[in-house]
Amino acid sequence: MDFPRIVIAALRGGSGKTILSIGIIAAWKKLGKQVASYKKGPDYIDAGWLALAAGRPCHNLDTFLIEKERVLQSFLLHAIKCDISVIEGNRGLYDGIDLEGSTSTAELVKLLKAPVILCIDATKTTRTMAAAVLGCMKFDPDVEIKGVILNRVAGPRHEKILRTSIEHYCDIPVLGAVPKLDWQNFPERHMGLIPTREHAWAQDSINDVSQIADRYLDLDALAEVACNAAAIPLSATLRENIQHPRLSGISASLRPASRIRHPETRIGIIKDSAFQFYYPENIEALEAAGAETIFISPLSSDTIPPVDALYIGGGFPETHARQLAQNVKFREQLKSLAEDGLPIYAECGGLMYLGEKLVLDENSYPMAGVLPIVFGFSKKPEGHGYTIVTVEEKNPYFKVGAELKGHEFHYSRVLDWRGDDKDLVFSMKRGTGFINKRDGVRYKNVLATYTHMHALGTPFWAEALVRNAISYNLRPA
Repeated sequence: MDFPRIVIAALRGGSGKTILSIGIIAAWKKLGKQVASYKKGPDYIDAGWLALAAGRPCHNLDTFLIEKERVLQSFLLHAIKCDISVIEGNRGLYDGIDLEGSTSTAELVKLLKAPVILCIDATKTTRTMAAAVLGCMKFDPDVEIKGVILNRVAGPRHEKILRTSIEHYCDIPVLGAVPKLDWQNFPERHMGLIPTREHAWAQDSINDVSQIADRYLDLDALAEVACNAAAIPLSATLRENIQHPRLSGISASLRPASRIRHPETRIGIIKDSAFQFYYPENIEALEAAGAETIFISPLSSDTIPPVDALYIGGGFPETHARQLAQNVKFREQLKSLAEDGLPIYAECGGLMYLGEKLVLDENSYPMAGVLPIVFGFSKKPEGHGYTIVTVEEKNPYFKVGAELKGHEFHYSRVLDWRGDDKDLVFSMKRGTGFINKRDGVRYKNVLATYTHMHALGTPFWAEALVRNAISYNLRPA
């Protein structure tokens, strides 16, 4: 199957992959190309910037959270709609969770048969970088590195030495050299880059980076590498669902095998600059399972419209603590709905909002008060990485005994928890969780957790939330 694509990878995190990926996507978009963007790994913030650059949702490709076959399906589903695809890797090219490099960018590269463009931080190095590139090329012959982009180059002489050394010893082209820049429109905070919604100048930043890509990168040569990507071999299962060139049928194969249909079921999604971490597939899965989704925000409204369930994603409620606290009417209505049995599923930032209060720099901000929790914050992450949880207690969404995969990243911590350990439905096989190696706070039809889950990896999650919403909708008046 012929799908032009490249993976932007690096030797380590912080090398400039995201900036370059954004620049390439935005520059190609200005040239009239329809670009599909992807982020390797569970990251939300990088994906937000890539989506803004492409003008369409960015999809996460994660072989820990999602089975490989479904990762490939997801790639194909969105790639067929576009002219070319850009996949941003994460960390170093071969960095994974074990000796074999499981979940690494290299693993994804081999799954997608995608050519790699290696982003090199050239700071204080010259000929040695050729050895590093050659080492990456030899480390796994099945990973095809087709070019290099130099980043943070000190000047013309520095660029010449790097370019000559790499092209001579590695026999691959240098397809761009970006100098050290005096400005930085993408300051780092929390997990990666700051959320795009927090800045009115986000689109201006995208335009600036696209100009850098246009000036310093060989966009034609990058496109040629993408167009010469190897054919993707398809399994018998995929062949049954795909009719090239339109891939008709694959969309249905990605949807949960839904047995639920109720056209009047509405699920409210709290989505704004405080709660913005949602995988597109999660929302699509709720709709595919039979629900209408509507977006609401405590930052712009003081009431919750009629809904049969709520989904509150992650984000940074701490950066909007004062606004959230001041919206007393919304908080009180949310608590009343929870007491009434409204199904509510919350992740990370949503968990924090359902607590009693956030304590920031000795200031206390009241939240919804659904759960008996007080949250504080640390300067370093309290939980960071992939999670595996076992469902040990009854709850409205997951069967007891099920093992679920997700990820966590939070600076918040529990200052006071006055619930019972039996109210925590998950035990942590991997990860930090909420407290005492447990996660998943349950109260009535509320389940709130630090663990983020992806609907393609946990397809029964969406059906469970819709099923609970239908039950709430049909309950006796």
